[in-house]
Amino acid sequence: MKLFATATAVMVGAFVGTAALAQDLTIGVSWSNFQEERWKTDEAAIKSALDAAGAGYISSDAQSSSSKQLSDVESLIAQGADALIILAQDSQAIGPAVAAAAREGIPVVGYDRLIEDDRAFYLTFDNVEVGRMQARAVLEQMPEGNYVMIKGSPTDPNADFLRGGQQEVLQEAIDAGKINIVGEAYTDAWLPANAQRNMEQILTAQDNQVDAVVASNDGTAGGAVAALTAQGMDGIPVSGQDGDHAALNRVAKGTQTVSVWKDARELGKRAAEIAVAMAEGTEMSEIEGAEEWESPGGTMLWAQFLEPLPITKDNLTAVVDAGWIETDALCQGVSAGPAPCN
Repeated sequence: MKLFATATAVMVGAFVGTAALAQDLTIGVSWSNFQEERWKTDEAAIKSALDAAGAGYISSDAQSSSSKQLSDVESLIAQGADALIILAQDSQAIGPAVAAAAREGIPVVGYDRLIEDDRAFYLTFDNVEVGRMQARAVLEQMPEGNYVMIKGSPTDPNADFLRGGQQEVLQEAIDAGKINIVGEAYTDAWLPANAQRNMEQILTAQDNQVDAVVASNDGTAGGAVAALTAQGMDGIPVSGQDGDHAALNRVAKGTQTVSVWKDARELGKRAAEIAVAMAEGTEMSEIEGAEEWESPGGTMLWAQFLEPLPITKDNLTAVVDAGWIETDALCQGVSAGPAPCN
């Protein structure tokens, strides 16, 4: 059985014609922290797909509180949710919510973050590969030197999936003595302010002798870049992910090397399709594109993994062509930058 799944193509049009069947269904979505830019994009995609299927949408925002998320899920169940999409604030603490849904016969989609429970279908991008992509892009720009690893939240399994992928790519250079990891820190709740504080502390401890930063998402990258800019060090390689508009603008400006783009529109659409199918009685094993996957904790889950794309200065046109960002937003403050900002 595979430990890490390979990317699975996004299934499109899998549920054409279900609108009549889904008219009486309501899908509940529990967001961990709706303040992050990308979740608004995910929500719009979920709502659009549910509208197309004729299903209703209800939601709640846990505001980065694992305890609030438990009560949120109880509320969504009480409101009549026929299926739940849960973006877990804490992958361990969410267990009672999944159990509560199971008691009511309500299927659960674990959205973007692993829920270590075989009663939840796991939908995400291949986060180990995202980590590899981040490290590859930074290593290409800085094959030798002092590296800092700004990790994600310690309560999010994705943080360690990403870190594992990063290490795979960097290990050979580390073993050869070309790269030295001089600082490493988790970022509580993925908050940019926490990432900035971590980066500032590492810069102080290392007397600014830092050559590259492998940051695990665009929010933490933004915090790292702010700390670097304050020291006149902006422009050293920094990674990220999510395709946040501010991050893509930093790529165009040259202050961020890569943002691994996980098209949230595809993830949200797919989550809605899976939730509707499960609410209608489709077994997890029968979901199109599903594969059996063993988690690092040894739990066998049904899962689907979508394919990410690293965005650097060399392919910025891809996000414009896809309608993800307007050229004006991408190129704000950029002069003589890479295409399409030149």
